[in-house]
Amino acid sequence: QVRLVESGGGLVQAGGSLSLSCAASERTFGSYTVAWFRQAPGKEREFVAAIYWSGGSTYYAESVEGRFTISRDGAKNTVYLQMNSLKPEDTAVYYCAADPYGRPLSSRVTSYNYWGQGTQVTVSS
Repeated sequence: QVRLVESGGGLVQAGGSLSLSCAASERTFGSYTVAWFRQAPGKEREFVAAIYWSGGSTYYAESVEGRFTISRDGAKNTVYLQMNSLKPEDTAVYYCAADPYGRPLSSRVTSYNYWGQGTQVTVSS
C-alpha cells in the first residue's frame, strides 16, 4: 500500500504557471509508473502525463504536450507536474496516480492502483 499526497494547486491567470507535487508516503516509488490525471466538473477523469520512475520515460496527452512537464526527484521521492501557458480549460482537480507494477505507460484510469486525494487548479481568463 502506498499513500500519495498532492500539493501545489491554486488559482492562476491564463498564461501563468503552476507546479504540482506528488509525494509517496511510507515507501519509495521504486519501479512504479506515476501519472497525473485531471477531472473537471461534469466530465470524466482524463489522462495528463505519466513517467516511469526507474527510467524516466514520459508520456503526455496531446492537449498538454509542450506546455506541461512531468519529472521526478529520487532524493525527495516526489513526482512533479510543471504546468506552463495555462488555459481556462486546464481548470480541474488534478490527481496523482501510481501503478506499482511498472507496466507500460498508460492513459487509462484502470491501469493505476493508487490515487491521491486531488488538488484544485483554477485558471481564470
